[in-house]
Order: sequence, then structure tokens, then C-alpha cells
Amino acid sequence: MYLRTLLIHGARSAILAAQRKSVNTNVWLAKLLDRRHPNIAAVALANKNARAVWALLAHDREFRADYAPEVSAA
Repeated sequence: MYLRTLLIHGARSAILAAQRKSVNTNVWLAKLLDRRHPNIAAVALANKNARAVWALLAHDREFRADYAPEVSAA
């Protein structure tokens, strides 16, 4: 339960930082904030972050901002 709280607080902080900047580097977040209330966007961002953290831990990888998944040619 505490981890959920931390993820939500982190997402709210990221949203505040994105709203303060005139140039938004995160297109996904900017579009989400245009469509939804900031509280809903915070939960969505926290969910996205939790899934990313789970994937990194499950596959024993380190975070790389420039990561692009390999597309199989099957």
C-alpha cells in the first residue's frame, strides 16, 4: 500500500514539473493532461511507472532512456 502512495506522489511531482515547463518533453503526459483531470493523469502515470519498474526487475535489466525494443521479423 505504501508503494502505491509513493508512486502517486512521484507522478504528481512529475505532472507539476511538466506543467511548470513551457516546453514539455513528455508528449504522452502532455496529451493525457489535455484529456484528463490531473489526479486521473497521476494515477495513469503511476501505473505506467509501476509497469516499467516491474518489467525492469522481472527481466533483470537497468533503465536506459534510449531503449528501443527489438522487432521480430516473423
